[in-house]
Amino acid sequence: MTDEQREPERQEEEALTPRQREILRLLIQEYIDTATPVGSHTLRAIGGLGVSSATIRNELAVLEEMGYLAQPHTSAGRVPTVKGYRYFVERLLGDVDLPLPSKRMIRHQFHQIRLNLDQWMELTAAVLAHTTRAASLVTAPHASNARFRHIQLISIRDTLCLMILVLQDGSIHQEMLVTTEPISQEALSQLSNQFNALLYNKTVQEIEESSHPELAALEGWRAEVLRHALYLMEQVDRRSISEIHRDGLINVLRQPEFDDAERLLHVLELLEQRHLLESILAKTLNANGVQIIFGGEGPYEDISDVSLVLSPYGVRGKATGVLGILGPMRMPYGRAISAVQYVAELMSGLIREIYG
Repeated sequence: MTDEQREPERQEEEALTPRQREILRLLIQEYIDTATPVGSHTLRAIGGLGVSSATIRNELAVLEEMGYLAQPHTSAGRVPTVKGYRYFVERLLGDVDLPLPSKRMIRHQFHQIRLNLDQWMELTAAVLAHTTRAASLVTAPHASNARFRHIQLISIRDTLCLMILVLQDGSIHQEMLVTTEPISQEALSQLSNQFNALLYNKTVQEIEESSHPELAALEGWRAEVLRHALYLMEQVDRRSISEIHRDGLINVLRQPEFDDAERLLHVLELLEQRHLLESILAKTLNANGVQIIFGGEGPYEDISDVSLVLSPYGVRGKATGVLGILGPMRMPYGRAISAVQYVAELMSGLIREIYG
């Protein structure tokens, strides 16, 4: 939606009075906490608004007419609409920060030991799911260009060796190589040392365009090893955002919204429809900061009953990924946003360490 298209909506939002904004904030917060439609008597009891229930009912009717609230049943209280949630998050929530004890616990888990890339992804997914009580989604950091870090060649038998290639993103790639002649471990180690000195932190293109005489002089099985290493790096460069680590689906399924079998099925379908999920994550990859996607809003009309709180992480131009959570639209946005933001900052720090 363009700025021109959003202008009437902005003017309507600005037309809310301070009392209407406070009633909307109280109602959404109460609904998030209880999952029960909220009425005027409840708002009067919890809000200290200083007005009668009749006045609150009139304000609720106005907010419903403006599209911020809905009334499931005539005699029931109101619940937020997608428009109401959006207004709450953007205009009423204010700055949020994760409690210090939660930050300490998360930081301790990340820095207690040094992990490889796959373990980072699994830990990130587990931490987000536990902290937010939602389903977490984490994509591996994808280097815009894979960079060589280290290679090790291990003799298995005379004409068979194991190549272990480590890239700057911490990923480890292995391949068995068959040679046309018997190769000693000493010769394999010498070539490993040579490559580690010549290729460190270089991309496939930089290696192929190198005019270094030692690389130009490679031939036979030595040149073949280099070709295999470059092939593995090219495969990493082609890797898409389809590698998604998940955790905490049970947290979503326990929410009262999904007692309904049809709603539950819809959530499971969303997680299985990889093309839709990958499309959402790919858009977030190029965004700035935390992004909140409400099902049923804009291009996400086919998604209902859920929200996603997502953030890119990493170092632009070197390696980036996406992390975040999926949960019911009735989620504690303050904690969700602050947790996603904090974990994204930690992951970005780890990526900066990897790339120096």
